[in-house]
Amino acid sequence: MKGFIDYTINVNGRLVDLSEPQVMGILNVTPDSFYAGSRRQTDYEIASRADQIVAEGGTIIDIGAFSTRPGAAQVTADEEMKRMRHALEIVRGVQPDAVLSIDTFRPEVAKMSVEEFGAGIINDVSEGNVNGAFGGADASNPEGNILKDDEEYPQMFRMVAQLGVAYILMSTKPDIKTMLMAFAKEVQQLRDLGAKDIILDPGFGFGKTLEQNYQLLADLGKLRVMELPLLVGVSRKSMIYRLFDATPEEALNGTTVVNVISMLQGGASILRVHDVKPCVEAVGIVKEMMKYV
Repeated sequence: MKGFIDYTINVNGRLVDLSEPQVMGILNVTPDSFYAGSRRQTDYEIASRADQIVAEGGTIIDIGAFSTRPGAAQVTADEEMKRMRHALEIVRGVQPDAVLSIDTFRPEVAKMSVEEFGAGIINDVSEGNVNGAFGGADASNPEGNILKDDEEYPQMFRMVAQLGVAYILMSTKPDIKTMLMAFAKEVQQLRDLGAKDIILDPGFGFGKTLEQNYQLLADLGKLRVMELPLLVGVSRKSMIYRLFDATPEEALNGTTVVNVISMLQGGASILRVHDVKPCVEAVGIVKEMMKYV
């Protein structure tokens, strides 16, 4: 489609076309995600949410078992692994052919999800930092890529290359200049290791102030220079509801507006959302309009 990167990713031997925007539905199996409406705990809730994402037109299910909102309780690797395995067992039972994305910064969780359940995408919100450099503008360590003395590459980079899965590289950098510089280095590291299917995420809401989020939205098209598909995840985030002194529950309309801007301004290939149907409809309208541009 005009204006979008002509790109496909390999997911378990199946090519997924990202030249037209895809909708990724969020399935949180945490008790404390920032948007209460996204939390799924029981077997029935998890299964129903997976079915809902697919029924409403979502093409990717993104499963998270560790809340990354500022101030959220820290979860051990064992607890995250337990939650994730439980969710994957249920999701694979009701949607055996779904494309699964795993929202984690821990290489061992990524490995389990791919090897035991055939997950095809790792969605890493830490920019390769095994210590989890994520959060709001007050993140204690927003730099990412913290390596041990004997390491040349981040552990997650090595893991996704070993697993041969698609990788979403999310930036915790506050502005487009430092983001592009970091992305250039990190993408080269991933390619050095043999990773092939790389998706960039500018990381709205992670390590950025309200003003920096909107500057980034205005600059989004500059990421095209990387010639890689772009994921945008702004669903019900504070950059939307804080602007209107509102709450996450009141941020659906704003989310849709920012998603449309992201497609037109930045050529976003994947939109990560809580509300799949409204986003699918927004994509459909943009696609129809783009026929005549």
